[in-house]
Amino acid sequence: MNLYTMLAARAAAGRPVRVGLIGAGKFGSMILSQARHIDGMHVVGVADLDVGKARASLARVGWEADRYSAKNLGEAVKTGKTCVLDDASALSACDEIDCIIEATGHPIAGVRHALAAIDGNKHVVMVNVEADAMCGPLLAARAKAKNLVYSMAYGDQPAIICELVDWARSCGFELTSAGKGMNFEPRYRYSTPDTVWGFFGWTAEEVAKGDFNPKMYNSFTDGTKAAIEMAAVANGTGLDCPDDGLAFPPTGLHDLAKVFRPAADGGRLARSGLVDIAASQEPDGREVFNNIRYGVFVTFKAPNEYAKACFKQYGLLVDPSGWYGSMWRPFHMIGLETSISVLSAVLRGEPTGTSKEFRGDAVATAKRDLKPGELLDGEGGFTVWANAIPASKSMAVGALPIGLAHNVKLKRPVAKDSIVRFEDVVMERDLDVVALRQQMERAALGQMPNAA
Repeated sequence: MNLYTMLAARAAAGRPVRVGLIGAGKFGSMILSQARHIDGMHVVGVADLDVGKARASLARVGWEADRYSAKNLGEAVKTGKTCVLDDASALSACDEIDCIIEATGHPIAGVRHALAAIDGNKHVVMVNVEADAMCGPLLAARAKAKNLVYSMAYGDQPAIICELVDWARSCGFELTSAGKGMNFEPRYRYSTPDTVWGFFGWTAEEVAKGDFNPKMYNSFTDGTKAAIEMAAVANGTGLDCPDDGLAFPPTGLHDLAKVFRPAADGGRLARSGLVDIAASQEPDGREVFNNIRYGVFVTFKAPNEYAKACFKQYGLLVDPSGWYGSMWRPFHMIGLETSISVLSAVLRGEPTGTSKEFRGDAVATAKRDLKPGELLDGEGGFTVWANAIPASKSMAVGALPIGLAHNVKLKRPVAKDSIVRFEDVVMERDLDVVALRQQMERAALGQMPNAA
């Protein structure tokens, strides 16, 4: 039975899938724009620190004012309307809610919200990949221990990459690489919130018309978001981040299988089994022909001569040897597809991708020479970018995850492009999340073959 049929049957029985949404920014707005059209799915509450912003988001995506006029969650459950509030914890405490969608994009708040949801016996759909990359394996384990689902958000790249990885392995192919397309040039690495709109080619007037956060969009531009997402993919698939971080080789659709194969066979990968990014821009700024800027991909190898021959017979895009092929999805629609994760969690008890082990990490890396006394400003800011490296390497050097690089003071200088370490900063805030992260690291070290 497919999800829509299952939802219709549940709705007919008077048991809608009840959802709480935390965060009414860009991604939250996308989720809300579709949720109003899904019969049988009821958004009981929308929580945001800025209630006015949340109401504006609902209005902007076409919700009638009466539909989100419930004065409290109890009234919302009884009437089928939606309550807008500033208390995320109230959603987790509401017994009737089945699933919490975390869409704030704030890694520290996201971890706290996910824990509260799990404590409240709610499934969690984590749109907040920043939180997932930092503490996802621990959160997933806690949810599983309570027979709850902790899921990546379908429509965002990590979840649909995990889907392609599962497809390749289920077909019996040897998985070689997985990743996504992205608009990236080396000079973007040092972009700041002051320069980001120029890299997008948007005017001040265009920016003013939309709900655009310069730090968020700068995290896309400087490669931070890519590092966070690829670390999450590594944790969800068992693939690895490259030892020195993502390489961003410029690659078009017809060259995916050629580029994302091992160097020993003529490709650009140090070895098989890595995540990376197919840049849509050449280093000199020229656009890559037939790029997959908005898409995701996997590359894989035929297990035998017969399968190799079938690759050719059925028109698969392959490398010059014919052994390696690629499969891709040309687009992703983020919040417009998140309902798939909600329904899969509630109706099937299955995640659309989930963190299984601490295998990749997105670590804070200096954008310029940093001095003692400076404050780090996190994803998309002026001080650091994130590099995706193996978790084993991150723990070996004591790297500071990008999710904890928010408003923390440096006590030592850090050279440009060097990893910021825990010992370089003064940790005085958010110690509860720091403790959770350290707990996850200790658990991961204990599972490594060479752990003492």
